Amino acid sequence: MQIDRYNAVCGALPHATHVVQWGGSHVWKVGGKVFAIGSQASQGNVAVSFKCSDMAFDVLREQPGLRPAPYLASRGMKWIQRQTGETMGDDALADYLAESHRIVASGLTRKLRRELGLDTA
Repeated sequence: MQIDRYNAVCGALPHATHVVQWGGSHVWKVGGKVFAIGSQASQGNVAVSFKCSDMAFDVLREQPGLRPAPYLASRGMKWIQRQTGETMGDDALADYLAESHRIVASGLTRKLRRELGLDTA
């Protein structure tokens, strides 16, 4: 995935905010909490780290082109880094980014979710 598409996919998610930090990484947050990190890789592609469910983590970490996200997974967090599109295409990555956004948003306080319009209950 190219950086422009990565930023477009993340930017289209509700109340997503963007910051460049940690040595030039494109970091996307919802409610101040990180849901995606994109770092420049080879030939304009981006290595993308995202939060996932326990089950997805167990399956994805064994797939070529994917690995437990550096720093995050080693601290017990269920984050995967997609380095290449070998087994996960750009459309599937976009779906996982949306799911990461949902997981992170669901962990926000009820008050903040309501303020952001993410919790209609």
